Amino acid sequence: MRRNVRLTAVPGSENSSRRARSSTTMDAMPLHDMPWWRWRSNVRSALHMLSDPTFQHECWLAGKAGYGDVTDAVYRLVEDTWLDNWSAEKYVGTIFRDSQEAALVDVAVLRVLRIMHQVGPDAPVSAYLEHHGWPEALRAAREAHVRLAANDGDDPDVPPVTLEALAAFTRGGE
Repeated sequence: MRRNVRLTAVPGSENSSRRARSSTTMDAMPLHDMPWWRWRSNVRSALHMLSDPTFQHECWLAGKAGYGDVTDAVYRLVEDTWLDNWSAEKYVGTIFRDSQEAALVDVAVLRVLRIMHQVGPDAPVSAYLEHHGWPEALRAAREAHVRLAANDGDDPDVPPVTLEALAAFTRGGE
């Protein structure tokens, strides 16, 4: 169930960019101490979709099943992390590896939430994509996505995975 996002806040498969790791840690962050890897996976999935204009046209605008919509991506970005209420810096060492990742995520979150506030969470995909601020939001999401993917050793240019594949991955560690 979605929680009510404060819109005015300031602050795997082989083809998946979310490959399961055989390691039990991520830079000394144990997989079983907290659900950081699930949160990171959701944040990465959202940033990936929000940063890929080809995906947005071929999946979201076309209404392709399995990928949700812009609002789904925004909720995945902020729902568990509450990044609509506080800075990603709070999660350095858990979800985010360093302050640079956190800063890039903060910029992306603020730009996307600003647009969501202006067009409304139930607006059609086209309202987001045609918004004058969308190119900046897309660029910010791309910078954050590329940084997180590179730090995880993943290719940032593979297409986003379906929400079903993401759910299967994030259930995999239970």
